[in-house]
Amino acid sequence: MPLRHLTSINRHNRHRLLLLIGVHALWGVGAAALSYTARLFDSHTPGWSAAFLLVQLLAATQLLIPLLQLQEEERSRGFYLFWGIVLGVGIWLANLAPVPQLLTPLADALKSALLLLTAALVGATLARYVNRLWEILPLALAMALADFLSWFAGPTANFAQQIETWYREPIGPPPAIDMVLVKMAFPGSANLLPVFGISDWIMVVFFACVAQRFQINNNLLRLKSTANNRVPYLPLSAAALLAVILFAQLSGHFIPALPLIAAIILCGYGLRWLLLKSAGKS
Repeated sequence: MPLRHLTSINRHNRHRLLLLIGVHALWGVGAAALSYTARLFDSHTPGWSAAFLLVQLLAATQLLIPLLQLQEEERSRGFYLFWGIVLGVGIWLANLAPVPQLLTPLADALKSALLLLTAALVGATLARYVNRLWEILPLALAMALADFLSWFAGPTANFAQQIETWYREPIGPPPAIDMVLVKMAFPGSANLLPVFGISDWIMVVFFACVAQRFQINNNLLRLKSTANNRVPYLPLSAAALLAVILFAQLSGHFIPALPLIAAIILCGYGLRWLLLKSAGKS
């Protein structure tokens, strides 16, 4: 298969992808700047932690806007395999590079930006294969069940314990799972802390792209149709992830995000269907 066939992208999508890469890099720089600012705070209070999380997560959802503007192109499995390998190797190499202690927050923020970018592209690709809206139901159920079983009787709980132990006493290299965890800045912390995994953001983007594919307005900050495009973008799936993270922080217990995200999405779509059905009868 010619290399050109694996790298050929139309002009519109090239511009959108360059913008997508650029805004993710800016997010990484911004998160690093916020991390250096966070050192000025003396304590890790719930209110400030929630504010820092909200700012960074809301900024991350704005990164999806260029992604939603991509045009569909016919692609082969080889194309997706090639770029999947490129991104996977990129994540692996980024975690192997030695970093001076002073630049650790910047390096962690840029690596998190790379994870967000990779997850966004994967989620958008998966959404392309949803031909009917009801097809998300078995996928959401399977995803939620797999994540719950992994948390209840699988490796996820063990990974969470390893990560918590290492960040409390960082002795030796971090666990391997750390390279696929998105990190953000929090007050009272000298370094960025893990917040969620790459798989969580893949599904956030997947549900957002499915909603856009079927022309469903899932922007919680713009529930009514309006010509004002300056309203920030907060899809239901991202709000669900935010709610899960805040609940986990307040309760002090690790909980699997994917089942709750899937449940909130399905309930949201179900409520929308009932409202539309009710409006049709009136």
